[in-house]
Amino acid sequence: MSLLSKLMTRDEAVAFARKRSQDHRLVFTNGCFDILHPGHVLYLDDAASRGDLLVVGLNTDRSVRRLKGHERPVQDEHARSIVLAGLASVDAIVLFDEDTPLDLILALRPDLLVKGGDYTPDDIVGAQEVCGWGGKVEVIPFSPGHSTTDIISHIRS
Repeated sequence: MSLLSKLMTRDEAVAFARKRSQDHRLVFTNGCFDILHPGHVLYLDDAASRGDLLVVGLNTDRSVRRLKGHERPVQDEHARSIVLAGLASVDAIVLFDEDTPLDLILALRPDLLVKGGDYTPDDIVGAQEVCGWGGKVEVIPFSPGHSTTDIISHIRS
């Protein structure tokens, strides 16, 4: 799969997810991935290892600003998409403009929903729905010492 072919519209991602055979486990995660760092790479690699296909829901610039403030994102959604697409662990990236990825999760119907260590399964948007159709929800622990906020603070100091 070429780098640019990993960048999908919502409809393309849904078609991609539906084409998988019964024996392919679809994993979904989401985030801003503003300044990609080793913690992100390790997290995405771990997420991908838990299934056969990894789809990443990526917050649009507008969504990031609503969630993180007017100074974010540092990199625009196109740049963030390209960097994520360069990772071997990522099979597809789809932008979403909502504050949560619930609509995207409902459309994709992943077998596994994963989030980082700052969440508990009860706090994960879409967890109830994924479990309702027989999927699973897992939390991947953080890699200590890696944070976009810390990187931005270090650059500013």
